[in-house]
Amino acid sequence: MCYYIFLQYGGPDGELGASLRYLSQRFTVPYPEVKAILTDIGTEELSHLEMVGAIVYQLTKNMTIEEVKAAGFDQYFVDHTAGVYPSSAAGVPYSAASMQVKGDAITDIHEDLAAEQKARVTYDNILRFCDDPDVIDPIRFLRAREVVHYQRFGEAKRTKCSCW
Repeated sequence: MCYYIFLQYGGPDGELGASLRYLSQRFTVPYPEVKAILTDIGTEELSHLEMVGAIVYQLTKNMTIEEVKAAGFDQYFVDHTAGVYPSSAAGVPYSAASMQVKGDAITDIHEDLAAEQKARVTYDNILRFCDDPDVIDPIRFLRAREVVHYQRFGEAKRTKCSCW
């Protein structure tokens, strides 16, 4: 099974951090067009968080104790049973310290570009371990959206950074 999907729920490059990052950065951006991009993508990242959470729950809700142990899920299970808790695949709880909001539009857009690439690579890595078609298809969709987000942040940088 594809338990590494946990990374994209609460991991350092996951959907929770991305949504909070973009929705927080939007307050200090001086350009309405860029603020709108941050709002749109931040909101979409929240829907991705819901998708990842649903996948995690579906993969774990009926696990037997033997399956929990075989998947290396036993420590997580002791703390959360099959609850969907924002942590990395290694069990490190989500921390806002993994996201950046500098208040400088150029710096924040560059951070966002990097964040989208890190998320894309994480989805690529998850796909390497996954053999479940019911998980692979939504993961490919989410990966494709990371590419689109990267492109939108690139457009924001090209159109607005020349005057920043």
